[in-house]
Amino acid sequence: MRLASAAAAVVMMLLVACAGDGERAGESVASPTSHVHQHHDDRSLGEPDRPVAGPQGAIPQFLVECEYSHAAEDDPIVYPGEVGASHLHVFFGNTTTDADTTIESLAEGDTTCDQRLDKAAYWAPALLRDGEMITPVKSTAYYRPGIDVDPTIVQPFPEGLVMIAGSAGATEEQPVSIVAWTCGLGIERAAAPPECAPDRVLRLLVTFPDCWDGEHLDSDTHKAHVAYSSKGVCPGSHPVPVPQMQFSVEYPVSGNVDGLELASGGLLTGHADFMNGWDADKLASEVELCLHREVVCGVTSGRKTG
Repeated sequence: MRLASAAAAVVMMLLVACAGDGERAGESVASPTSHVHQHHDDRSLGEPDRPVAGPQGAIPQFLVECEYSHAAEDDPIVYPGEVGASHLHVFFGNTTTDADTTIESLAEGDTTCDQRLDKAAYWAPALLRDGEMITPVKSTAYYRPGIDVDPTIVQPFPEGLVMIAGSAGATEEQPVSIVAWTCGLGIERAAAPPECAPDRVLRLLVTFPDCWDGEHLDSDTHKAHVAYSSKGVCPGSHPVPVPQMQFSVEYPVSGNVDGLELASGGLLTGHADFMNGWDADKLASEVELCLHREVVCGVTSGRKTG
């Protein structure tokens, strides 16, 4: 956990830069006997000030593209060790992810990601049409500073960090700054899937928090240890700025959206999960070379520009 220790050590140094008066949005822990809603009603702290207009552009960033790996009714964050306890998820990145996955086991797995030193596990609810799963094309994780956050102070994720963004129990529209649907690489953001032109397939975008409390790698809600920055600063309760990951899942869907639903229920329940399996040195290098230098690390070729 050397990155966790290092990040904790800089908490005091970052308090001035990231101090704020953030208050917890009401967090609740559902009954452990409820498999349907155990993490669905828990909210992380705040939300982004606005939706990010597009995944690419001039914002300092680096990205990882990961092909689809497999599907399973497992969730090693919410239901560790409980095979088949979750709704159906589609998994990207680490090929070994299942109900028994741990941070330690990720290092032993392979990955579908184009960055071979990223063995993180990424997953989202399966998209269904008339009850049948639609196999996704790929996922893309865009790593950037939070909105208006100084890129030079962003710290790498600590080793062992896990996070959930979005709500699988949502019964109304979620903020499109956190969960949104779009067509291709367009700038439109919608709370429900739009009808896409034939040359612009459907994508689900989930934006993760970008502030860490500097101490906990997880929490009872799997959200309370992280938060969203506002006006370029982190709340005092979560003073360590980390990359804001926007996770995109691409589906071979265009045109008619009739019959579509997420396995977690309806189309408003978008969410995604992340277990950090990055090689620590490689992640630190990406943060330094791309974010700290304030350059865009090639969004399609992997080459650095700027």
